[in-house]
Amino acid sequence: MTAHRTLSVSRDIDAAPERLFAVLRDPDRHAALDGSGMLRGRPEGPSPLGPGDRFSMAMAQGRIPYRSVNLVVEYEPDRLIAWETWGELGGRRLVGGQRWRYALTPLDGTADGPAATRVTHTYDWSRARLPRLVIELPGYPRRMGPAMATTLERLAAAVREEESG
Repeated sequence: MTAHRTLSVSRDIDAAPERLFAVLRDPDRHAALDGSGMLRGRPEGPSPLGPGDRFSMAMAQGRIPYRSVNLVVEYEPDRLIAWETWGELGGRRLVGGQRWRYALTPLDGTADGPAATRVTHTYDWSRARLPRLVIELPGYPRRMGPAMATTLERLAAAVREEESG
């Protein structure tokens, strides 16, 4: 990753890394977690995700629908998952090459409660096709920070709901 074209947001979540990783590697949960509002519908592909798995998701940027094709490119059980995404239309790669990465760092528990995990969510567009034109000029990096923070809030809520339900 190059720092010039990456953006990271972190949040400490009161849950063990294994529980968070189980949610993140389930593509059926991605649309509910997505803070950007761009993911639509159900994914196609394997679940849960593993190294090298390929899955796709219906997407929309504004009123332009497309299907993303994603490849799991980094994977370490209970610690790291990342996928590279491409926008395809009619089977042709038009845009993409960005990576979405989740790194899970266990934090020590306290006498008052269980261990927590620092989740670092990174958007890396350093490998993207036409990054200046397709990503930077439209302002996606500026919008992604708040969207990624929302995603982490939703991840924390999903794990809390599982625990209570």
